[in-house]
Amino acid sequence: MKIQRMEKIELHIEGMHCGSCAVGIQMLTSQMEGVKLAEVSYGDKKGTFEFDSSKVSKDALVKAIGELGYRAS
Repeated sequence: MKIQRMEKIELHIEGMHCGSCAVGIQMLTSQMEGVKLAEVSYGDKKGTFEFDSSKVSKDALVKAIGELGYRAS
């Protein structure tokens, strides 16, 4: 049995042009295995993510956001 290691991070996201961009990022990341919470704000240019680090990493989230055409740090 794997022990959950919950982490919460905030990423700055560059390249969003509208609220639909934020919704797309939020939908993609919330469907990733281990992600329990994904909230993305176009106005604040940031995303807050809560996830099980035994299933997904910060780097995997950054990569997934990058594959959509945005820059996360």
